[in-house]
Amino acid sequence: MASLSILLLVFLLPGLASFSQTSDKNRDLDERVRAFLDKTGYRWRDMNVPEKDGELLYDIVLSKKYRRALEIGTSTGRSGIYIAWALSKTGGKLTTIEIDPGRHEEALENFRQAGLSDYIEAVLADAHELVPELAGPFDFVFIDADKDWYKNYAQAVVPKITAGGCIAAHNVHERRGGWGGYSGTGDFYEYMKSLPQFETRILAESPGGLSVSTKKTN
Repeated sequence: MASLSILLLVFLLPGLASFSQTSDKNRDLDERVRAFLDKTGYRWRDMNVPEKDGELLYDIVLSKKYRRALEIGTSTGRSGIYIAWALSKTGGKLTTIEIDPGRHEEALENFRQAGLSDYIEAVLADAHELVPELAGPFDFVFIDADKDWYKNYAQAVVPKITAGGCIAAHNVHERRGGWGGYSGTGDFYEYMKSLPQFETRILAESPGGLSVSTKKTN
């Protein structure tokens, strides 16, 4: 019996040590991201999402265990941080696209300071040209770029979304009397609502008009 116990310890201890190291790494990263977000909470302007919407993005990615994420419109990186933070727990990675060199460089530095660079591929490019060329597939896409192009972005990524996957978009409002709250997003919302393979809604708890379109699994 003693020999059996020793053998079990020989096999189990390396796994337990590895689990402990992984847990410590995750805990350290969580602390680093929280500290960075707390430190920078007052300065996220320049077309970034509000804190609540960042938390909603984090929850969506983590709860659905998404791993292949695309962000259209990095700005200086607040939404990307929340998405990549969730992906660090699911084993995924974010590709994020920004056209402005200044915002792109600032986002890179923010990702570095938050400790999330390994989970992000930040691309400086024109999303109008790049998004249609991306092969996919993606299980999560977040659109927060030029509002008049939302529908075009959606049309480019819809065929690349996996079953159960999601397209989220910011500053989306339903049309009322032929007018949308933000130019272009009303057309996008109507387009997503017209697709029978997606269930689309605007989250009531979102301060910034966060729409979520989830692809049905059957």
